[in-house]
Amino acid sequence: MHYPILPPLPPDSPLGIAMKQPLMLGLFLPIHNGGWTMSSYPRSTDWTFDYNAALTRQAEALGFELVFGPAHWLPKGGFGGEIRYRETALDTLMTAAGLAAVTERILLIATVHIFYGPWHPLHLAKFGATLDHMSGGRWGLNVVTGFRKDEWAMFGQEQPGHDRRYALADEYVSLLQRLWAGTDNLDYKSEHWELNQAFVTPKPRYGRPVMVSATSSTAGIIHAVRQADLIFVTSPAGASFEAAIAALPDITRQVRAAAQAIDRDVRILINPMIIARDTEAEARAVYRSILDRADQGAVDGFFHSHATGDSRSWRGHQRDERIVGGNIQLVGTPEQIVEQIIRLKAIGCDGLQLCFVDYQPELAYFGQRILPLLKQAGLRI
Repeated sequence: MHYPILPPLPPDSPLGIAMKQPLMLGLFLPIHNGGWTMSSYPRSTDWTFDYNAALTRQAEALGFELVFGPAHWLPKGGFGGEIRYRETALDTLMTAAGLAAVTERILLIATVHIFYGPWHPLHLAKFGATLDHMSGGRWGLNVVTGFRKDEWAMFGQEQPGHDRRYALADEYVSLLQRLWAGTDNLDYKSEHWELNQAFVTPKPRYGRPVMVSATSSTAGIIHAVRQADLIFVTSPAGASFEAAIAALPDITRQVRAAAQAIDRDVRILINPMIIARDTEAEARAVYRSILDRADQGAVDGFFHSHATGDSRSWRGHQRDERIVGGNIQLVGTPEQIVEQIIRLKAIGCDGLQLCFVDYQPELAYFGQRILPLLKQAGLRI
């Protein structure tokens, strides 16, 4: 069964304005310890709210369109290792609420596992409408269905099959939209959810929040083009730039064709790890130093945990690539980084959700050395 397709947001909404950029820029916030790098490589990156608030304001000042918070549900020790990778993590909804108070323009995307607990659609519709109101229409929801069995087990639940989860997500997101848009009480009953005289206020400023989905599977793409504005894709061939850029066009073409078939205007984003230095030798030396200080226990725990899941997105990623982090890795001088970004744009990527090893100084370097080159290349207005 297919549910109604997501209605468009108006051109004057924060997302409508953001989508006018030739290349959207986002920041993948390190709201968990260890960031994206399973290594003891020295860095200032920190999971705390104050650090991430400062990063968000830094990104906003540089003109970035969005920041994005990931979500994990992990036991004591996180993924393991000496750094207890990602044991400590902020909640994405609460983080977005706090960031709304200290920012003015940037979109604030929160990741929610909609079936854990379980979250009732009425709860999330109310919380989301409130966050939309607090942020002036800048809040967005990244809907995830939970690909790891060990996370489902933490909530005492059994994981439904991969394609089944996306069918349930269609129903769930449709209920959110009806609650946000509805001017009367909603009565609804299905095998999974029941609502009696349900009503949500305040209404989102632009009719609904920004909707996001991260997927590369066929079922996930079918769901995403119907129910999301921004679609994050991943390289099935690993994070090595040349391997990834050879594999990505098949995915971006699938997303684009599926969206065009139902007359949807979506943006395709990918998550690069940026390691940029004045010379290529310096950048490569940083990469090597990260690997030399790899926390092998954290890497083992990460791969063991992900082996319990059925994600189609990360299976081609090699051990060294996961140590450094990022779905695709851009390493080199500012000029080389921009050449790689131009190639990503050419194969269908409309935006980048960036991560760094040492966030604050490397984001500043990106702004000083790479952003002007992107503007010269016509990728930024």
